Amino acid sequence: MIRSIYLVCLLCVARITLGWAQADPRLNPDIDKPRPIPLADEVFMENMTWMEVRDAIRDGKTTAIIATGGLEMNGPYLVTGKHNIVCKVLSERIARSLGNALVATVVPYVPEGDFEKVDGHLRYPGTIGVSPATFHALLVDIATSLKLTGFKNIVLIGDSGGNRDGMEAVANELSKAWGPGTGIYHIPEFYENKGLKVWLKNNGVQEVSEGIHDSFRYTAMMMLADPEYVRASARQAAGLFSINGVPLAPVEETLKIANELADFQVSNTVKAIKNRLKK
Repeated sequence: MIRSIYLVCLLCVARITLGWAQADPRLNPDIDKPRPIPLADEVFMENMTWMEVRDAIRDGKTTAIIATGGLEMNGPYLVTGKHNIVCKVLSERIARSLGNALVATVVPYVPEGDFEKVDGHLRYPGTIGVSPATFHALLVDIATSLKLTGFKNIVLIGDSGGNRDGMEAVANELSKAWGPGTGIYHIPEFYENKGLKVWLKNNGVQEVSEGIHDSFRYTAMMMLADPEYVRASARQAAGLFSINGVPLAPVEETLKIANELADFQVSNTVKAIKNRLKK
């Protein structure tokens, strides 16, 4: 009896270490229960049942996207969840373009400044920051969870420059710790500001900074989710429906540019992901 328990424990440790715990019914007796309803057309894991995630993985969707956003001051017009909103808009398009991916999560809390100095965005109400150590630990735990449940490639993208070093460090650390079997990759090409600014300029968007933490790119991207995230109605009523000298009306034209810019950013990111996974 004792020997049997010992062997089962060894098997459990081996399965978890290899990242295929869900394959053993002794670890999860429900794992092979049939899904009673059709699979939803969804790529966000938070909007899927566990059975839908399981079956998506079994159908080949073994790449998980972790996007990091932020909750911070974004001027007088944009809601504090700007980066999270843009991450949701773009990560869905990236997952659908890849065809073999799910969006694991959008991490809403990232480093925003020094707690002791109270600097950066922490000077403004509405900002919620975490320490670099907390951010690091959070990404490690999320990625490890995804590995244990069957994902073979984990992709880190971030919509803020302050997130990049932390994501790169986690990707490097876990790549060394995991070895072959599950890959984890930071894709800095997602947040390539220079290229996005060049694209906007080449497409007729000429900005002159108003000195606030806002831009046409972010305003337009957020409007793809909901124009009220940029307070469109109130700004139109107040005659303030522009940013950095660029008019935002008509809304249809702004949304057209936003969609084309999103396609450009998604295409570059998908290309970078595919190139990274080939190596």
